[in-house]
Amino acid sequence: MKLRVDKKYMPIVATIAVAVLLYCMIGFIYPKFFSLRVFVNFFRDNAFLGVIAVGMTLVIITGGIDLSVGSMIAFVGVFCAYLMEKTKLNPLLVFVLALSAGSLIGFLMGALIHFFKAPPFIVTLAGMFFCRGVANMISLESIPIYNPTFNAIMRFGIPLRHFIMVPTTVLIFLAVMLVFLYIAHFTRFGRDVYAIGGSPQSALLMGLRIGRTKLLVYTLSGFLSALGGIVYILNVPAGNSLAGVGTELDAIACVVIGGTLLTGGVGYLAGTFVGVLIQAIIKTFLTFSSLSSWWTEIAIGVLIMIFILLQRSFSQLSVLSRAHAQVKLRKPGGAETGGA
Repeated sequence: MKLRVDKKYMPIVATIAVAVLLYCMIGFIYPKFFSLRVFVNFFRDNAFLGVIAVGMTLVIITGGIDLSVGSMIAFVGVFCAYLMEKTKLNPLLVFVLALSAGSLIGFLMGALIHFFKAPPFIVTLAGMFFCRGVANMISLESIPIYNPTFNAIMRFGIPLRHFIMVPTTVLIFLAVMLVFLYIAHFTRFGRDVYAIGGSPQSALLMGLRIGRTKLLVYTLSGFLSALGGIVYILNVPAGNSLAGVGTELDAIACVVIGGTLLTGGVGYLAGTFVGVLIQAIIKTFLTFSSLSSWWTEIAIGVLIMIFILLQRSFSQLSVLSRAHAQVKLRKPGGAETGGA
């Protein structure tokens, strides 16, 4: 029996195949690469990126972009560290304030994009400068976090074996991924996101809530960026105004490698998850091989180019298939003419 895969799932299938191939190839070179500790570290070291990439996926599916996510990490990190260390506020209250601030910034960017028809690139670029500037105003120096409650949250985890545990940061990332997988594929909001990205004009004619959906998408992106900032400081217990530089590009790379089209309308949160895993595999391989970290950027750049070419090829094949089907229907004896 022949196994056939729907063309629309080919990008994510290709992403999974690349991840498995890379993992196996590197594992054969370095047998310790297959260890449980290394596998857990894939997610521990990149949990903040995964949380941010989820929000970025929703934004890109609508046909937008969010360049503020990296600066949001710096802002939230310094904001939380300052409040916990200088004002001695409870970390849980600080986290609520940080998430509220991130959501508000995301909402304001979404409002500018929707109501003033401003390009998402320009609006979120302004948001990027704003967040980085506020972080620098709070503190130019790194602020270490010594709060006991914060440290207890940071040390929490689910034990596996041989003193290996799944830390809080990974649990947050997995929870976010599962929640938004459900939202994207099993709720009206998720269907609206895909419809708006596919064709805004058609979505408008269908009576979909375009404005409300866009506002919510950018608010969620701001919320998840702030949550990514919290995850970041849970992994590196200090706030730093230089944190997160270039993270927006890493997040976009994860989304594109995961099979989401930059033009909108097509995307997979599961693919984004695998895209984050691919970045983690490459970074860990460079650590094992003692190569320069610049090779990560080179490898990711090559992968992005490959996946863009694959997406373009699949799009052209889909167009040709639809055109061929329409030609067949118009022929005498086809389904269009031979029914009655």
